Amino acid sequence: MTTLYGITNCDTVKRARAWLDEHGIAYRFHDFKKEGVPEAELDEWLRAPGWEALVNRRGTTWRRLDEATRASVVDTASARAALLANPSLVKRPVVNWGQRAGVTTGFDAAEWKSRAM
Repeated sequence: MTTLYGITNCDTVKRARAWLDEHGIAYRFHDFKKEGVPEAELDEWLRAPGWEALVNRRGTTWRRLDEATRASVVDTASARAALLANPSLVKRPVVNWGQRAGVTTGFDAAEWKSRAM
């Protein structure tokens, strides 16, 4: 089954959930605010698609971090620590499409169609 990870009030996550519903794709929703960032899954995501794709450097959470913390996110280990400490820093949504189609970050309808269909 597809699992969508994100935050309930995130506009991108809302669009992603609507897209999945419109296309009849069953999914489980994992809310980072309520359930946290799952460490085992995070370790998988850090391998693929990679830490650079997971860290949302465009969001308000990144901008609110102090300069030293932002400067310290330079590799997988430092990104892991920052993402666990700040779940809203994860680029949303993260979708695990299952073994067949892998994991994606962000919402891209064209890419999703190729993975889901």
